[in-house]
Amino acid sequence: MLLDTLSTKALTARTLIECGMFGPTRPDKLVRALKALKDWGPTTAGGYTTSSIRYPDDVSIIDEAGSLTFDEVHRRTNALAHAWSDEGIGEGDNVALLCRNHRGFVEAMVACSKLGAHALFLNTAFAGPQLAEICAREQPRAIVYDEEFDELIGAAAQDSRRFIAWSDGGTPPAGADLLETLIERGDPADVVVPATKGKIVILTSGTTGTPKGANRKQPETLDPIAGLIEKIPLRARGRTLIAAPLFHSWGLAHFILAIGLSSTLILRRRFDPQDTLSAIDEHGATALIVVPVMLQRILELGPKTLGRYDTGSLRVIAASGSALPGELATKVMDTFGDILYNLYGSTEVAWATVATPEDLRAAPGTAGRPPRGTVVRLYDADDEEVAPGETGRIFVGNELCFDGYSGGGQKARIDGLMSSGDVGHFDEDGRLFVDGRDDEMIVSGGENVFPREVEDTIARLAGIEEVAAVGVEDGDFGQRLKAFVVVREGATVSEQDVKAHVKENLARFKVPRDVVFLDALPRNATGKVLKRELVKLP
Repeated sequence: MLLDTLSTKALTARTLIECGMFGPTRPDKLVRALKALKDWGPTTAGGYTTSSIRYPDDVSIIDEAGSLTFDEVHRRTNALAHAWSDEGIGEGDNVALLCRNHRGFVEAMVACSKLGAHALFLNTAFAGPQLAEICAREQPRAIVYDEEFDELIGAAAQDSRRFIAWSDGGTPPAGADLLETLIERGDPADVVVPATKGKIVILTSGTTGTPKGANRKQPETLDPIAGLIEKIPLRARGRTLIAAPLFHSWGLAHFILAIGLSSTLILRRRFDPQDTLSAIDEHGATALIVVPVMLQRILELGPKTLGRYDTGSLRVIAASGSALPGELATKVMDTFGDILYNLYGSTEVAWATVATPEDLRAAPGTAGRPPRGTVVRLYDADDEEVAPGETGRIFVGNELCFDGYSGGGQKARIDGLMSSGDVGHFDEDGRLFVDGRDDEMIVSGGENVFPREVEDTIARLAGIEEVAAVGVEDGDFGQRLKAFVVVREGATVSEQDVKAHVKENLARFKVPRDVVFLDALPRNATGKVLKRELVKLP
């Protein structure tokens, strides 16, 4: 065990040195940075404190309000933490964040870390009743939100202090204070390290029901970061454009990676495909962090528009948050080069596997292989590990698996590993393929059918923009799939075309009973299709 631990630490050190995280530093700064890292640990507070020591004048954040250096972010978050402490907010308190991607979200999160408070991430796409239900359950001491959500959070914020993170007018609504005002009046001196680290509570996407709060402790070591960097070649002091929402586990993962690497964050409040290309060009972004539907929207701009922008600075395009169709992966790499990485995981297990460009070229649609420090196994209904090539429930183990739902409850566990909620299979080269949600499987004619296989097949039909399938009752087969299809502009596809294509490629019982054409699929803020909404459609 000791040798394994020493080997892991050696590999972590080598990886972090090679990526530039531990580059040359003036001796006095190095001593101060190491002390800060020892005091704070690998938390968001520790990351910004150490970067402010090593690279105080380097740009830390670029958003629509301008830019901030690492030293400015460090002092501003100190001031915010002190101001919140004066307001009675402290260690162990919940602070809810309902913000888009901008400096206010980052500064509120870091201030929570410096206080030992828990940061509760609220989804900007949630409706008022959902927010009220979540806040009644989580009982936040304060809510930090963008002014555009003021009416939405009315019931949710009735028992909480309210702070505006982003205001276009500069005047807060009644009963709220601007975050900027607190920062201006707060003490920028260093904060005393809290006795316990604050947690980050990420809400599940709620694609099949009420969102749950997943308690995610901040990492204890740098091993998980090193394991991911081995797979996704991010480099220190790069420029990372995070287009994926920061409140989602995928955006958060790259926020944490960027902190550890002392990288510049490029943030935009709303995703716009052409603005994203413009930001890459203007700021020389080296990494682009997206959910797959964003890549689809970028490619839809067409070659003429794409050609207007210089994206040659990009070294990594990293996608996660929902399924990455193989055809889309190939098109992205044909357009931007073999720099696409696809990560599979969940709110509860963090990450499970990463597909490199080599994986995506060799096996389009794959979720890849586990990074170092992560174990992935597949189990059948009797909790027995399945044979190679067979489909099973996906279970994951790593340092970042969540601590349980904030309202109580856990995901299923086997042999110390946690369920991701999906089913999948490994190919002969050890690459994982995710076949669908374990609760979406239907039994048709006595055979197990997973929507993902049928969706991928329909997606390969010419003229199809996107597709989703759900299970419905069927008199002949017990259950069949119902497909919801979006046709590409200018294309003509009929219900018979879809059924015939599936019949040519899959077993008869996998042919959808019905095909419904829509203008767009309902999605949440992270690009996941809301199948609960599709089930309601006639």
